[in-house]
Amino acid sequence: MSMPARRLAASLSTPTMTRRSFQSSARLLEVPAGAMPVRKPVGAFRGGYETIFSRLAAAAAHAPTPLPALLGVPSQTIVAILGFLSGAVLSGGALYYYVIDEYRVSNELLTEDIYALQSAVSRIESYVKSLEEKVRK
Repeated sequence: MSMPARRLAASLSTPTMTRRSFQSSARLLEVPAGAMPVRKPVGAFRGGYETIFSRLAAAAAHAPTPLPALLGVPSQTIVAILGFLSGAVLSGGALYYYVIDEYRVSNELLTEDIYALQSAVSRIESYVKSLEEKVRK
């Protein structure tokens, strides 16, 4: 077989697979600026964390009496650390009171169950005594 005949036979016997390129045409790359929908911020921090921190920094910059730097640490870092610690203390306190309340409720339920068991045992004891007296007679 000649070389062109072999190529023809090979192309007919095996299915041809089309290659996909991952390139985009220039037409698709030229998307107008207004074509994409603008995402509306959702949630409590609608401006994002950057906006909140920039507002805090601006407020700290315009404060009449800035906090003194402690051992060379900027005042914003001190405020952030104090905020974190106060949040941790508040959440720890709330957790403590929640656990204490749950402990109190479970302790009351356990006490009620113990009293119910005690009354059931005393009833069974009195019933057994009455049966013993009937057997003796």
